[in-house]
Amino acid sequence: MEEKEPHAVCIPYPSQGHINPMLIVAKLLHHKGFHITFVNTEFNHKRLLKSGGPDSLKGLSRFQFETIPDGLPSSDTDATQDIPALCQSTSTTCLVPFRNLLSKLNAADNIPPVTCIVSDGVMSFTLQAANEIGVPEVLFWTISACSFLAYMHYPHLIERGFTPLKDVSYLSNGYLDTPLDWIPGMKGIRLRDIPSFIRTTNPDDFMLQHVKGEVARAYKASAIILNTFDSLEQDAVNELSRMLPRVYTIGPLPLLLNQIKDENLKFIDSNLWKVESGCLEWLDSKEPSSVVYVNFGSITVMTPQQLVEFAWGLANSEQSFLWIIRPDLVVGDSAILPSEFVTQTKNRGVLASWCPQEQVLSHQSIGGFLTHCGWNSTLETICGGVPVICWPFFADQQTNCRYSCTHWGTGIEIDNYAKRDEVEKLVRELMEGHKGKEMKSKAMMWKKKAEEATTPTGSSFLNFDKMVNEIILSKSALLPKQI
Repeated sequence: MEEKEPHAVCIPYPSQGHINPMLIVAKLLHHKGFHITFVNTEFNHKRLLKSGGPDSLKGLSRFQFETIPDGLPSSDTDATQDIPALCQSTSTTCLVPFRNLLSKLNAADNIPPVTCIVSDGVMSFTLQAANEIGVPEVLFWTISACSFLAYMHYPHLIERGFTPLKDVSYLSNGYLDTPLDWIPGMKGIRLRDIPSFIRTTNPDDFMLQHVKGEVARAYKASAIILNTFDSLEQDAVNELSRMLPRVYTIGPLPLLLNQIKDENLKFIDSNLWKVESGCLEWLDSKEPSSVVYVNFGSITVMTPQQLVEFAWGLANSEQSFLWIIRPDLVVGDSAILPSEFVTQTKNRGVLASWCPQEQVLSHQSIGGFLTHCGWNSTLETICGGVPVICWPFFADQQTNCRYSCTHWGTGIEIDNYAKRDEVEKLVRELMEGHKGKEMKSKAMMWKKKAEEATTPTGSSFLNFDKMVNEIILSKSALLPKQI
């Protein structure tokens, strides 16, 4: 039988922190000879065109973009959609349009038939579509191994009565400090370190039940891939490998992508906000390790008062800083800083609405990072050898914060309601203190291990090859059935 080019359909969860790593996986598969169809929602497709220009999603002859609706009301808002509403909508409305897209792709004369699906772990409705056309499905959980392991124990936390909480007082009465020493592979973990959807008093809470359902379907996937590397999360990876038949660690993905040299792929980007690259030129003018980078990611929001406290903490620390302030960072309001702050810091601070974060964190002038502890940001600090101040907001960020501070030694946590004095104190410690130097040393050690994992003889590099050969290609030998 004539050998056909493999065709991977890649579909991320429709938010920035999920699209970025999935695009890297798609690029790596393309480099291995796959035809790629990358599926965005119509809402994000419009945002990508707005940020990147009208030609930004033309792709290549073997790397194409398609869209499906997300099921939410039409909107021109240039901001991250409400996460619970988006999860509910994608899980209940997206199967039919996705199935129709697969049917269209398989009927096309100018592209090979679909031979595999790579889907975000929280877009598991795609498993049904993959089963219907007889192709393998790889689920990509874009969080850390320890966070995924914590999610896998949501059913046990419910069964044992740890969640839902008895009443709201349990959020502040010390109950969240309860040790969970019965979870294998998560030494020293507390209830407060478990992804935050357990912090509810409602047994029918949508996100609690949604995550429980999504992790249950992980067992049905042909394989699970994780954007991490073995030595960073060995205990959690070992436990996941015991629970699930095929788990492949393939990170850090940015370093793995650096191993391939394909100029065409560099032009395919995934920023939902327009990048202000001028901040890189500003960083070029600064001394090594002299700048604090501040970015709370694509979803985190804060109150106007929290914004002001962070601003004056930065100002009073007397450190140079690069602060990324999204237009939608402040809840229900514009992110407006005090004019006195702007005047006082104009010679040592730069404000931008979005930036090429990976390049920023690998820049020699960055000395520390004040972060929300999203997994992409956490991994990129490891790739850059940068220590962190952790201000986790929700979901898996609490887990990443715990591991950064206690397991990896690269971070210190700041209180959720931090005042300017604490911000000032921790920023100074990060940039000038003894603790900051220790964290920098640990960060550089993990950077070296990350680089080792992604070389051609490293664990992540080899795992990616194994996943492609053992799962995607071996199970795609038969041509897919038509829907």
